[in-house]
Amino acid sequence: MLAALQWWPLPERLDNTPYATLMLDRHGRLLDARIAEDQQWRFVPVAQLPDKYEQALLLFEDKRFYRHPGIDPLAIARAMRLNLEAGRVVSGGSTLTMQLARLLRDDPPRTLTEKAREALLALQLEWHFSKPEILVHYASWAPFGGNIVGLRAASWRYFGREPGALSWAEAALLAVLPNSPSLIHPGRNRERLLAKRNALLQHLHRQGSMADADLRLALMEPLPAAPRPLPGLAPHLLNTLSKTSTGRLLTTTLDADLQRRVRELARQHGRRLARDGVHNVAVVVIDHQQRQTRAYVGNVSHGDPAEYGAAVDIASAPRSTGSVLKPLLYGLMLDDGRLLPGTLVPDLPTNYGGFSPENFDHGYRGAVPAHQALSQSLNIPAVRMLKDYGLGRFHSELQRLGMTTLFRSAEDYGLTLILGGAEGRLDELTAIYAQMMASANGLAPESVRTLTGAQPGAVPGVAISPGAAWLTLQALREVARPGTAQQWRLFTSSQPIAWKTGTSYGLRDAWAIGSNGQYTVGVWAGNGNGEPAPSLGGAVTAAPLMLDVFSLLGTAPWPQPPLGELKTVQVCADDGYLAGGRCETVDQWAPRQSHFQTVTPHHIRVHLDANGQRVHSQCESVSQMQHRDWFVLPPAQAWFYRRHHPGYRPLPAWRADCVAGARAMQSEPPMALVYPHAGTAIYIPVELNGRLGRAVFRAVHQRSQAELFWHLDDRFLGKTRHFHEQAIIAEPGWHTLTLVDDQGFRLRHRFKVLGK
Repeated sequence: MLAALQWWPLPERLDNTPYATLMLDRHGRLLDARIAEDQQWRFVPVAQLPDKYEQALLLFEDKRFYRHPGIDPLAIARAMRLNLEAGRVVSGGSTLTMQLARLLRDDPPRTLTEKAREALLALQLEWHFSKPEILVHYASWAPFGGNIVGLRAASWRYFGREPGALSWAEAALLAVLPNSPSLIHPGRNRERLLAKRNALLQHLHRQGSMADADLRLALMEPLPAAPRPLPGLAPHLLNTLSKTSTGRLLTTTLDADLQRRVRELARQHGRRLARDGVHNVAVVVIDHQQRQTRAYVGNVSHGDPAEYGAAVDIASAPRSTGSVLKPLLYGLMLDDGRLLPGTLVPDLPTNYGGFSPENFDHGYRGAVPAHQALSQSLNIPAVRMLKDYGLGRFHSELQRLGMTTLFRSAEDYGLTLILGGAEGRLDELTAIYAQMMASANGLAPESVRTLTGAQPGAVPGVAISPGAAWLTLQALREVARPGTAQQWRLFTSSQPIAWKTGTSYGLRDAWAIGSNGQYTVGVWAGNGNGEPAPSLGGAVTAAPLMLDVFSLLGTAPWPQPPLGELKTVQVCADDGYLAGGRCETVDQWAPRQSHFQTVTPHHIRVHLDANGQRVHSQCESVSQMQHRDWFVLPPAQAWFYRRHHPGYRPLPAWRADCVAGARAMQSEPPMALVYPHAGTAIYIPVELNGRLGRAVFRAVHQRSQAELFWHLDDRFLGKTRHFHEQAIIAEPGWHTLTLVDDQGFRLRHRFKVLGK
């Protein structure tokens, strides 16, 4: 007999039970659930029965549970007596262990043979499991009406809480319900169910388990109505986590109340955006002080669910990043000592191997401080900064910061990487921004782990330093609010927010990611099927929702400068480079460990005669010279720069008798070719009449009154003044363009014309 108890196989259901997936927030509140494979609401068992429920259950079903070995002879004898007196079966004498045995055997017919098998299995269960374990198994398999199975599922479906939080009345109801599970349904003699519950409550009171006041309150509690609908607050996150987790009880760091409110905000904005052809929205909120995600709206969809991928978790799906990687490059370059916030970055027509980036306004500023280039999201300075920093290096640093979506080589992405040429995930990018804000807050260098498993900043020593992070976020605070009062409601909060928007090429993805003193919010908007939308834009599509979420979160103090992580350097006020003694200076913060060492290249000492013309020692005595420090940009930069800075003063012209000597001393000519660039291959189209068309070349000069003489392959083309543009016809192949100004300065330029 003992050998049979030990070695006879137990029911397979004990090891192969299909459970529903239950997802809880950080306070243990239900966020979402997914039904088990057998279409039963059966949740993962509790580790231990709550005291109230256990007392009620044992008093109602099996008073001698802890004193019998699985079968209770006294209960069987009592059942036989009652059945004989009634002339029919009114009691089975089953213990809780025997009831568990019947449930594990799929509740077979109640014959004497089945009763004997039930008793043997009960003895076997008692042999293998402790009494508390048997109680947990019973509570996990007990039926509670409809397709609700088990205590945990019943507690959530009827009362909306974990079993440990049940009241006496609720615990008593769930203790009696498996005895008559059909009574829970409205209209099915619920008075009998209420009577059974109240009788059990009275019995608990008589044996001393309940105080008088507890009994009065418990008897006043009504029965629950139909099973409550489950919250369904994060269905996309539940699906995503279920793919990577083998567990059926998922505990998250989300806040159910915040999740509900952010989801409703996303729905409101989603309805507005759908009218403009934008049908999907996703939102992630991270508490960067605690480094935990508080809200995760994977996808709010309006429109045809199948067409726009309503079931897709877009918050964890790769999408084109637009401009949201620019702050990361800025911070890395600050740490690397390649720039300071006020350092001028070129902003002029640019071409790298056929790639010609353009700014959002299709304009050029000549040169712009790095922090303004970031806050205004200028594309050309960003591409030039990436070229300077190194494409492969930036690609590697992004992976170290936590981007798991860069599956191609750096060369495959090219310089478009900084403008949206790569894909990123909303949850990961929001976590990277959160990590940067945590660093600026001076928090310990721990990582922000996303709910879906990514861990930005996981590799020690590669995150952006606190000093660089704070300076980067200061630049992002300069971003202007989107729209006008007519386009969207006034953003009334005055809290400081550092944020960045991005719009992918082709108007398919709109981003907005920002931080206040406590939270980082990331928003993506677009169409799940990749369909473009003419009205799409990070500032007008995603940013209003992001700012509304910040209004919902409330204000938080902005972090103080991490003075221990910053140092003061003296730079030129007009170009942001280290002062060399020839410029007006200002103090500028820099990351403490950075080593920016570039002395200003834009300030020179010039010598003037009494009339303000440039001279040198070969044409004028030193005693007759006036010496001035002059801010001079390269010709191409200067030409665009002075359009935005009327106070910019071009260099004075050389005095006529000083020109010859000046040509020998001046290594760089005072003019530049804006288009095409040196070494560029251009294509000259064929006109409709079959003749070769023309390409318009463009040059600039430091002096506004200068004349330029154009030569192509030693053939004179003509001269220009003020506006230096020349239409050129050239056959396929390499050519040399030579520019000579009216003072004899010369510029040579090689370019190639492509054939058909």
